[in-house]
Amino acid sequence: MRSALQKIGLLTAGLLAGVFVSLNFSASAGKDAAVSSLPVEELRSFADVYGAIKQGYVEPVDDKTLITHAISGMLENLDPHSAYLDAEAFKEMQVATQGEFGGLGLEVGMEDGVVKVVSPIEDTPAYKAGLKSGDLIIKLDDTFVKGLTLNEAVKKMRGKPKTTIRLTVFRKGESKPFEVTLTREKIKVQSVKSKALEGGYGYLRVTQFQEETNADLAKHLEKLMKAEKGGLKGLVLDLRNDPGGLLTGAIGVSAAFLPPKTLVTSTEGRTEDAKRRFTTDPADYLRRGQEDYMKNLPALVKTVPMVVLVNGGSASASEIVSGALQDHKRAIIMGTQTFGKGSVQTVLPLSNNTAIKLTTARYYTPSGRSIQAKGITPDIVVEESANGKAGMGLREADLERHLANDKEKNVATKPDSDADKAHEKDKAGDKKNKTDDSDENTRKPFEYASKDDYQLAQAVNLLKALQILKR
Repeated sequence: MRSALQKIGLLTAGLLAGVFVSLNFSASAGKDAAVSSLPVEELRSFADVYGAIKQGYVEPVDDKTLITHAISGMLENLDPHSAYLDAEAFKEMQVATQGEFGGLGLEVGMEDGVVKVVSPIEDTPAYKAGLKSGDLIIKLDDTFVKGLTLNEAVKKMRGKPKTTIRLTVFRKGESKPFEVTLTREKIKVQSVKSKALEGGYGYLRVTQFQEETNADLAKHLEKLMKAEKGGLKGLVLDLRNDPGGLLTGAIGVSAAFLPPKTLVTSTEGRTEDAKRRFTTDPADYLRRGQEDYMKNLPALVKTVPMVVLVNGGSASASEIVSGALQDHKRAIIMGTQTFGKGSVQTVLPLSNNTAIKLTTARYYTPSGRSIQAKGITPDIVVEESANGKAGMGLREADLERHLANDKEKNVATKPDSDADKAHEKDKAGDKKNKTDDSDENTRKPFEYASKDDYQLAQAVNLLKALQILKR
């Protein structure tokens, strides 16, 4: 038996070495950096395990499955955002950047073996059901999330439109997990929304940064400017619960409010390709041949007093925009600490229409602050309600294996055992999931720019105060 395993292991080691050499060569072609030698001892251990599974596992496993799992494991154990994308996931990711995709409308991460909601996307099934940042999803239909990888859990949540899935959710502050049944939809996200507020003030909301965000933003700004014949007295840019998206969207939105050639963000990584500076130059936010949406905006857009609203669900591209406007003193940032997702993921296509999403760099604000695992600190902290009510406060720093903040080594990870408690409570047989009326009320979806929007009211009050001081 051992001899057979060794033979399989040696054969596999030779095969894998050839594969890895070819991968190293293709990935490094045209680069000056030398290819480092392969770790022979580690590859031999890998081959031994591979051989043992092929020879002795209780059920036969095909080679493709084993290699795919090995690749997935390598990436998922690096950080929460690196991942292997099979053909289906790769296609869905490409479609999602265009603003239309199928699913529940959740941005999620993994913590303590369960799915944590980073942010529900506005106007989606998850948002309408009242799911919030920090919610823990512990069961998908009758399957416990504990033991699944993030990709496996996400796959279970995906599905054809008009099909349903039952989520068991634990929310901090509630006595028991609760169940919610969602119907999957083909989701068309409206990237930009606007509203004229009383007194000559404007409200602009970006829900997610997509391919059409820049063009949509320009249209909404022109509409707001025309609505006020004397010009806007002030503008609120709402990035709350905006999970991010395309970097070009973040640069374009920043370019609408900042002078030409102004630094928006920079990136630093190990390779020369990862070391970049992005400015408000159209070349950094437009595809080749695209018309510059921002060039015809009224000059007032660059100087109108601004407040940017952020919270714990503001991540990635949202943090790039708020950090740039804060560093250049173009706007006052109001709300609560942002998520802290300041890492760059590069999508590298592979054969068979698959790809890997690999973390290759960190984002920095114009002044050189690292966003990673810290986020953007508001100039004025305002909780979501007058009584200080807020969500669980999920942050990048709470995620397992998160990339460290290289500028502030003391950014600590907050231990959280809520996931294990919720999982064990539900597993023990608490199937009723009854809640009192106060619990039910916490699940109503929040309506942005409504009369109950406390943070927006405070932003407008600040703009009014600034208007008085100008006189």
